[in-house]
Amino acid sequence: MSQAFVKESEGVPIAIGRLHDVLPTLTALVQYLTRENNSIRVYEKTNQYSEKHGRELRLMSNGCSYAKDDAGKWYIAE
Repeated sequence: MSQAFVKESEGVPIAIGRLHDVLPTLTALVQYLTRENNSIRVYEKTNQYSEKHGRELRLMSNGCSYAKDDAGKWYIAE
């Protein structure tokens, strides 16, 4: 079995295909979402603590809210 190389660019592996594989930083999330959005810049609009989710939510310009789970993995918070 071969092992693929993953190049990192400012903390974000280029070969990432899934949100939960993104590093637990806002910069990494922005870079991932921008790449997924056909290179149209995605940015943080607001962040706030959610009682419902029990953690900080980040509302991004793509209209979705994101949070990190207990393991530090990003997920879409609905």
